[in-house]
Amino acid sequence: MIVKNKLRSYNSPTFLAYALIAPAAIYILCIVAWPLLETIRLSFTNSSLAGEEYIGFENYEKMLSSKKFNKIVIRTFVWMFFSVSFKLVIGLIGAVLLNANVFGRSAFRVLVMPPWVVPIAIGMLGWLWLYNGYFGIIAGVGMRTGILDGPFGFLAYKQSAFISTIIADVWVGTPMVTVFFLAAMQGVPKDLYEAAYCDGASRWTRFYKITLPQITPVIITMSLLSAIWTFNSFEIIWILTEGGPRGATTTLIIDTYKQALGNYKFGRGAARAVVVMILLTLFAGFYLALLAKINKKVSNE
Repeated sequence: MIVKNKLRSYNSPTFLAYALIAPAAIYILCIVAWPLLETIRLSFTNSSLAGEEYIGFENYEKMLSSKKFNKIVIRTFVWMFFSVSFKLVIGLIGAVLLNANVFGRSAFRVLVMPPWVVPIAIGMLGWLWLYNGYFGIIAGVGMRTGILDGPFGFLAYKQSAFISTIIADVWVGTPMVTVFFLAAMQGVPKDLYEAAYCDGASRWTRFYKITLPQITPVIITMSLLSAIWTFNSFEIIWILTEGGPRGATTTLIIDTYKQALGNYKFGRGAARAVVVMILLTLFAGFYLALLAKINKKVSNE
């Protein structure tokens, strides 16, 4: 009787549901939860190659009171703002062109994808060559046209290095934004355009009054997701400048890496990682709240 009851419990929908969820739960606990908890624990220590000792909030106090860290935070958000803004604008223009009824648009769609498909490391090696002051294409064209008087190292100066990393990041992220915007535009009902055309609406009016409102949820979604991905960007800056020159391109992610694995100050690096996690959690929460609001508005309509 007891054996039969156990067999019945094993065959119950509740047990099967837990059995199916168990692998994912174990994965989350081992791969996600444990490293996060360990990072939080390390942030309260002075962990280094010499050992570790509990020091309370000392890492956070030093970090938040540091002018250098505050500059890094501001620089990170400035870098993210310009990068995301250019991705959205260029992606929207590209999607409009690809959605237009022009010759060769299928070929254009294929050409848009390589920056996104090519591994970032390989792509950045190409940008290193382009930015080289002596044999790079950009410097070569500049010298031939008289714009530059001589070799110019774009990654050797603060402002030019900062702008150069933004351009490279835009190059990597724009294709995905373009594809998402294009998919959203192709999902707009054709009847709306036909009715507006019959009423004498111009192409700009149709775009402003129909296309933009219809794809607004996708624009908001891509803005927030692109902001999160840009905030987490590491390879682009590290390969091009390693955070230099003189810290001009050091973002929170780069600073965290330098503290933890460059200076072997694991406690300080962990404290910075916790700050990054908090900021990303706020981004994610804002995204989910906004997405729920949009879905509610769409369902009411």
